[in-house]
Amino acid sequence: MAQDYDFLIAGAGASGLAMAYFLPPKARVLLVDKAPKSSNDRTWCFWEAQPNPFDHLVFKRWDEIYFHAADFSSRLQIAPYQYKMIRGIDYYTFLQQELAQRPNTQFIYGDIDLLESDQTEARVSVGGQIFRAPWGFNSAIRPEVVSGYHHLLQHFKGYLIRTPEDFFDPTSATMMDFRIPQNNETQFVYVLPFDARTALVEYTLFSSSLLSKEAYDLGLQNYIKEFLYLEQYEILEVEEGVIPMTDAPFPVWHSPRIANIGIAGGRAKASTGYAFKRILAQTQAIARSLEQSGQPSLPTQFFDRHAWMDSVYLRVLEQKRMGGAPFFSGLFQRNPAPMVLKFLDEATSPFEDLKLMTTVNIPVFTKSAFEISFQSARRSLMRIPPITTR
Repeated sequence: MAQDYDFLIAGAGASGLAMAYFLPPKARVLLVDKAPKSSNDRTWCFWEAQPNPFDHLVFKRWDEIYFHAADFSSRLQIAPYQYKMIRGIDYYTFLQQELAQRPNTQFIYGDIDLLESDQTEARVSVGGQIFRAPWGFNSAIRPEVVSGYHHLLQHFKGYLIRTPEDFFDPTSATMMDFRIPQNNETQFVYVLPFDARTALVEYTLFSSSLLSKEAYDLGLQNYIKEFLYLEQYEILEVEEGVIPMTDAPFPVWHSPRIANIGIAGGRAKASTGYAFKRILAQTQAIARSLEQSGQPSLPTQFFDRHAWMDSVYLRVLEQKRMGGAPFFSGLFQRNPAPMVLKFLDEATSPFEDLKLMTTVNIPVFTKSAFEISFQSARRSLMRIPPITTR
């Protein structure tokens, strides 16, 4: 049977749109999602020293950041990095318009009835109509949670607020403010000033369960009143979301000819939830491999020390041996901010990792590291096939 497209993409969010954008412009591409992205439902923040492919979409960038905790508060220089923010609506609008100009790229909106593949083709069904291609990419359907690993959630709600008079310093962003009550969890607020009267204030938690809707609003309102000392402000927009923080392995492949990408492909960093730059790196790498070999290569590592350190950190949090506030406070208080950002970006050397780790609670992390190593060794042994004799 003739195939309709060269590539199928399930999900037209951050990763699906990026995947389509990096594919050859003449490729026949089908993107499937429930509805067009038409609202500013989220913002992506990240730091980098060099421009990215969508640098022209950066809405705001800061050369300095604030970090606040009960025992440490400072305005930090982060050169050569800049802290950047891309608004969801700007990203969606640009990519949807760019892809609409490609005659062989098509969007279809509706519920996905079926997403599957065999050894020869990928298939997606929307409204009972089946479309085929040699390869597919999935960002719409997340894999099932694997038990036996650490599972936390990063959940957040943010207000974009406007004040009646000049109030904010638009030259610096508050990356983390841990001065709010921690309640035996990891809770912080970040503040991203757009100009002197407008800022995004976001209440973020790392925990195993979500809050009630009222609790997020109360957390935001208390912070704005007690730490920003604002009594009058207008809420322009509201955003909220949930990102998995887990060291559970995400399957590289949804099925033989459908690769998982984005959050569904494990691109959210387990210890922080940052995903945007990792999504761009993944989709660009897949596009390069298709150009070079005709196949979407998704390389895996036998041992990833940064993923291992993420597991240790998640165990510390899950066992409530220490919260995120003293961990990040120790890092930023005892190390240059650019080195901390380099570490969180997984760009540090083993020697730099070791140096940074000596500035946190060594007994707590050493205990968790031994436990993670034991668990990893046990899993490896369980995967070894039994010895058989004839």
